[in-house]
Amino acid sequence: MQKPTEQERGPAPRVRDHVCRGYRRPAEFVADAQEFLAEGLAAGERVLYVAPGDEAALTGQLREDDRCGEGLDSGAVQVASVDAAYPSGTVVDPAGQVAVYASATSEALAAGFTGLRVAADVTSLARTPAQVDAFARYEHLVDHFMAAHPMSAMCGYDVGELGGEVVAQLACMHPHANAGATPFHLHGHAQDGSAAALDGDLDLESRELWPLALERAGLRSSAGTIAIDAAGLGFVDHRSLFALADYAERHATTVVLRTRLTTPARLVELLDLPGVRVERAA
Repeated sequence: MQKPTEQERGPAPRVRDHVCRGYRRPAEFVADAQEFLAEGLAAGERVLYVAPGDEAALTGQLREDDRCGEGLDSGAVQVASVDAAYPSGTVVDPAGQVAVYASATSEALAAGFTGLRVAADVTSLARTPAQVDAFARYEHLVDHFMAAHPMSAMCGYDVGELGGEVVAQLACMHPHANAGATPFHLHGHAQDGSAAALDGDLDLESRELWPLALERAGLRSSAGTIAIDAAGLGFVDHRSLFALADYAERHATTVVLRTRLTTPARLVELLDLPGVRVERAA
C-alpha cells in the first residue's frame, strides 16, 4: 500500500506547546529549556524549571540566559528540584499530577500572569516499566488539560539513559516531539470535540507502540462511540485498524476515525471490522 500524497494528507496539524524533547547531553536540554521558558516570559507567563540537582544549581543554569535571569529577579521564574520533589523510584499518580499543575496554573493566573509554562527534565520518573506506564498515562491526561487551559510544557528525557524505545512510548503522547522520535502522536488537542487527536503515520514501525498508546490513553466512549480526530493522520495500515477494532471490542464501543484519507474506509469494509467506523474529517 502506497502512502498518500501531500494533497491527500491535508494541511499539517498545528504544533501545540506540549513538546517532548529527547536529548543525549544535559546541556542540550538546558539550552532548549532556556529558550522555551524565555518565550513564555515574553508572553507574560509564569515559568517553572524542573530538573535534577539542587535549586541553587538550577538557578545558575537559568542565569546563563539574560532573559531568564531577569525573570528570576522579577519572580516570574520559579525552579524546583525533581530529586527533592520525587524520591528515587517514584511512580506518579497521573490524575494527581495533573491536579498539581492545574492548581499551579490557577495560581499563576490569580497572580496576574497569562498562564503557566513548564520545562521539566523528568528522566528520573521514567526509569522502570511501572514508571513509564504511569508517566505515559499522565502525559496524555495532562495534554487534555493543556488543550483547554493556558498551560504549556516541554518534557525532557535522556535518550542515552532510557533508550529510544522508551522515549518513543512517551513522545507519542505529545502533540510534538523531536524528528524521528515517534511515528505518530495520540494527544488531547482535538479540533472537533473528539476524545483524542491522532497525527503522523500508523505503519509497520507502529505495530507495538500503537496498541500500547491506545491502552494508556484510556479513551472512553460517549454515547456508545469513541471519536478520534485523525485529520493529521498521514497513513494507516491494516494492523493498526485491527488494533482499533480490538480496543473497541474490549471496551464494548465503536471507534470513529475522522480522517481525510480514503483508504481506511475501504480497508474497514474489506476486513469487516464492525467496531470501527470511518468518517470524513472536515
